[in-house]
Amino acid sequence: MGSAKFTLFLSKMAGNTFGTLFRLTTFGESHGVAIGGIIDGCPPNVSIDLKYVQNQLDRRRPGQSEITTDRNEEDQVEFLSGIFEGKSTGTPIGFIIRNKDHQSNDYNQLKDIYRPSHADYTYDKKYGIRDYRGGGRSSARETACRVVAGAVAAQLLGSLKVTSFVSQVGSIVCSDVHKLDLSSVDTNAVRCPDPVAAAKMETLIQELKAEGDSIGGKITCVIQNVPVGLGEPVFDKLHADLGKAMLSINAVKGFEIGSGFAAAAMKGSEHNDEFTAEFKTKTNYSGGIQGGISNGSDIAFNVAFKPVATINKTQKTVDNLGNKKTLKAKGRHDPCVVPRAVPIVDAMAYLVLADHFLRQKTNE
Repeated sequence: MGSAKFTLFLSKMAGNTFGTLFRLTTFGESHGVAIGGIIDGCPPNVSIDLKYVQNQLDRRRPGQSEITTDRNEEDQVEFLSGIFEGKSTGTPIGFIIRNKDHQSNDYNQLKDIYRPSHADYTYDKKYGIRDYRGGGRSSARETACRVVAGAVAAQLLGSLKVTSFVSQVGSIVCSDVHKLDLSSVDTNAVRCPDPVAAAKMETLIQELKAEGDSIGGKITCVIQNVPVGLGEPVFDKLHADLGKAMLSINAVKGFEIGSGFAAAAMKGSEHNDEFTAEFKTKTNYSGGIQGGISNGSDIAFNVAFKPVATINKTQKTVDNLGNKKTLKAKGRHDPCVVPRAVPIVDAMAYLVLADHFLRQKTNE
């Protein structure tokens, strides 16, 4: 391989690693033998509860309820290195998750056809080759690796707590998030702590699944017990890295923190978070971050997810030669991604916070 081509190849592969000091590199495709990752930079002697890691994976795994995809993966994580006698050793933590319930023949019709609003066309043009089985590397199956790493990161951060939940599906919105019992997130299949809204959301998702259609939604994340000082201005501001992390998740189309887009209609006298004598703020329009640095208040942000692109309805598209085609996709897909995306949002938040926690340690 020529030097110019090799340099170009390396630049294309650089997007598979996340983080600066606490780093995750993932590998694998949706219908390959396995997916997996390497966590590098985890300090030694961190107690790792493997049951907690598996529990987080179980929250994300396919086939867990009637409102998710029918693909039924066990998603059992196998740790290969970096953990000894229940503690991290300070060396790279390697792990794999084997794929067992993949039905690749469902995707033979997609070999030369591009699905609307999917990554088929862009992957093909970028790399000159694509794994069309289940979307290959572009599949959300890759996010299981993030959940493993996020569960490890959470155990580095001690009392800091990340809680994500579904706050909207379609036009159904849960009640005031400040009045919700966040401990009840996992009491229903939708992972919405508002039981009235959750019931409506579940009904809507089931109806759309029966129709072969999909629907978008929103996840709200609240991070509690955050120390003051996390964030590395000016380019690695804490909210900037959180935004990058969330926007890297499949199907995410929007990120807003604190007052978000509502701030555009507010006056400074309305929006400013006044300090008390204890260095607390009376309001939290800043979302727990000021100047790119955590201020000790709860961090709160929203993540918007589009409807799943692969649907069981006839759509117009083209093949790789530009010929017009009609497509009714096969395969098994979520009618709404947000219930299973909750632990993914948790994980990416934990990865960002663990990275910035270690970076702050270098400043002390």
